[in-house]
Amino acid sequence: MKKILVLLCLFFGVAYACASGIDVDYDNGIYHIVLTGNKIQKRMVFVSSPNLITNKEAHLNSGSLMTVNAGFFDPKNQKTISYIVNDSQTVEDPLFNENLMYNPVLRKNLKAITNRSEFRVMDCDGKIKFEIASHNSRPDFLCDIKTSAQGGPMLLPNLRLEEEFFVVKDEEGNVTRESASVLHKVPRTLIGIKNNSKDEQEVHIFIVTNANPMTMQEARDLCAGYGLDSAMAFDGGSSTSFDYKDIHVVSTQDSGDTGRALKSFLIIKKK
Repeated sequence: MKKILVLLCLFFGVAYACASGIDVDYDNGIYHIVLTGNKIQKRMVFVSSPNLITNKEAHLNSGSLMTVNAGFFDPKNQKTISYIVNDSQTVEDPLFNENLMYNPVLRKNLKAITNRSEFRVMDCDGKIKFEIASHNSRPDFLCDIKTSAQGGPMLLPNLRLEEEFFVVKDEEGNVTRESASVLHKVPRTLIGIKNNSKDEQEVHIFIVTNANPMTMQEARDLCAGYGLDSAMAFDGGSSTSFDYKDIHVVSTQDSGDTGRALKSFLIIKKK
C-alpha cells in the first residue's frame, strides 16, 4: 500500500489560515483548497515539463505560490495523454504520443480519449472565467482559452466514466476494462467550480490522500456535497501531489521519497 508523506506547516492543526485568495483546510485525510478573488485567480497557469519532474521540483523551478499535479501522461515515453494549453497555445498534444496512436485498443477509442474533460481559464471580454468542458466543445462567444489542462473523468454535473473511456462494459453490463483505477479507492486530485452571485466563481481543489482514498463515484459525491456546479478529476493515485508554503503532500511507495515524476502541473504564480 502506498504511503502518504505529509509535512505540515502548523503543529497538528486540521485547518490552515493561508494567503489572501487561497484557503486551505485539512480534515479526515483530505486537503480542501479554495481559490477566490480576481488577484489570485489571474495567477492560475497550467505548465508542462519536457522531462518528467516531481511536483516539488516544478514548484521550486517555477517559484510558484502553489503547485498541484494535473494531466495524464505516459511514463514509458514521457509524453502527454492530455491536452495542455499555456498562453493560448497548445503546448502538449496527445496526438503526438506514438504509444497512444499505435495501440489498437486506444486508437479505436481515440475520439473519446482526446475529448476528455478539461479545466479552462478563459479571458471573456477582459474578465477571467472558469469552465470545465469536453476538449472539443467551443468556449462561449468572446471567450479565449488562456490556459487549460485535460484530465478526466468529468464528475459534475454528470459522472462520465464510459463516455471518456475510463470504463468499458460488455453487453451484460460487466466491466471489461478500467483506467486510472476509477472504480477503486486510491488518492485523487480533483478540481471544481462553484458559481456564486454577481457572476463570481470559486475554484475548489481536493487533494484526497491515502488516509481517505476514494472511488470516482465517492469523489463525485464529495464535490456534490460542497455544492459545486462542475467538477472533474486530474491524474490521481501515485501522481497525487500538492505543494504550498510548508505543506508537501505526495503519494509514494517509500518513506522519504520526493514523489512520482510527472508531466504537467497547475501552478499559482507569486506575481
